Amino acid sequence: MNHNGIDNLLSELQKSEIRIKKGGGKARIQKEHLKGKLTARERINLLLDGDSELFEIGLWAAYEMYKDEGGCPSAGVVAGTGKICGRTCMIVANDATVKAGAWFPLTAKKNLRAQEIAMENCLPIIYLVDSAGVYLPMQDEIFPDKEHFGRIFRNNAVMSAKGIPQIAAIMGSCVAGGAYLPIMSDEALIVDGTGSVFLAGSYLVKAAIGEEVDNETLGGAATHTEISGVTDYKMKNDTECLLTVRDLVDKLGPFREAGFNRKKPLEPEKEISEFLKNFPDDSTKPYDTYPLIKSLVDNSSFTEYKRGYGQTLITGYARIDGWSVGIVANQRSIVRSKSGEMQIGGVIYSDSADKATRFILNCNQKKIPILFLQDVTGFMIGKRSEHGGIIKDGAKMVNAVANSTVPKITIIIGNSYGAGNYAMCGKAYDPRFIYAWPTARIAVMGGTQAAKVLTQIQVSSLEKKGKKLGDDDKAAILEKIKSRYDRQTDVRYAAARLWVDAIISPYETRKMISHSIECANQNPDIPDFRTGVIQV
Repeated sequence: MNHNGIDNLLSELQKSEIRIKKGGGKARIQKEHLKGKLTARERINLLLDGDSELFEIGLWAAYEMYKDEGGCPSAGVVAGTGKICGRTCMIVANDATVKAGAWFPLTAKKNLRAQEIAMENCLPIIYLVDSAGVYLPMQDEIFPDKEHFGRIFRNNAVMSAKGIPQIAAIMGSCVAGGAYLPIMSDEALIVDGTGSVFLAGSYLVKAAIGEEVDNETLGGAATHTEISGVTDYKMKNDTECLLTVRDLVDKLGPFREAGFNRKKPLEPEKEISEFLKNFPDDSTKPYDTYPLIKSLVDNSSFTEYKRGYGQTLITGYARIDGWSVGIVANQRSIVRSKSGEMQIGGVIYSDSADKATRFILNCNQKKIPILFLQDVTGFMIGKRSEHGGIIKDGAKMVNAVANSTVPKITIIIGNSYGAGNYAMCGKAYDPRFIYAWPTARIAVMGGTQAAKVLTQIQVSSLEKKGKKLGDDDKAAILEKIKSRYDRQTDVRYAAARLWVDAIISPYETRKMISHSIECANQNPDIPDFRTGVIQV
């Protein structure tokens, strides 16, 4: 893929992102303004420091999902990290322009991911509440399970016990079970005239117990600041509310840091644009990963570990924006092993897995965050690999990744297939942050291989039923299956389901890594590292 190819792909994604950020659309935004309310993104902009940006997570959440319900841009909630009075915080803001801020299944999943990031990195979390509650037609997919709606309130309690500050601003509706979120926070603000919080609204109260009462009397700002004492601050409008939140964050006490090693940053040896010129548009083609590393790390800071051994993985220590990091990267060029064997780039061999395992142990020993640069097609297969113990060596690497206690940050550059996704710290292995380039593809195997396997199965089944298939019939089946599989491996499909936190521009990779380590540095507690049983 040449330079222009990447830029064209980014341009396509950015056009979609502009539409997503409009939430429910212009008419809905105007409706919120007529109520005297700011939109979720306007609220966040006012809350953040003037020189801070929102490092958004889950922008693509629910993309092309819930079509029968009219869609749910960004899962109806805006979330991300940014600085408030110099302190990095997690911000979660319901978007009332999308189904009145109702909670869909992906809304809950996105909120839980935001809380998880806050807990893992000890970030204060600010909730800007404006939600009609659970989207009732889908209540069975959001209400009862472990990772559903109720887990959010459990996390409120856990974060409180851990001493992680939580501040909630009730800036619109807050009903039913959702009422517990702001009240389980450390402090709650409510906007007079637009904010309300109650377990049941006036219609349900009338239906359930026959009582006639309006929503403002039932659970408005005056009720909860002057009668019930449920909330702590009554605010006259959104602006005053957000400025008060800033005042509260400004007065937070000191916090300890992990103390990750950082020195004065140096510019990289190479521009990432140089690497992108030679980045192939065909994900099966090889390329050299070293120029990518040189475009990310501070100049002359890369110290490679076991360079001549296990060459389909590159491991080494470096600095990125001054931060000390350990890097585990798939080498996508074809290399020759010490025995003279040609090894396929992007495939993890036994020696590569063995090297990575030892390197991960070293990073944990030295308390150095680990960066995984993924472009992996999986572990090597075949008789020679199986006889050589590839499963044993792969299991060692997976064990080390799973039990690693230092912060892990994952960037998916291209392929992320099969067990290679696991070994290179995919979503299931608790990376503090996981990002994807627009070129990323996540699946159990590559599209062409998967389509051929599935086609063989379908053709065999049809022929057993007595159907005669010609070459054109088989080709049509293959194309249909491949088309579906390609759609499922598109990075937008992954981002919609929150398999990654964000789709990022290659040009912003270094900045995102630095910000992720800065967030991770706010959690001082790094448990001692130990592995389980490993076959040697």
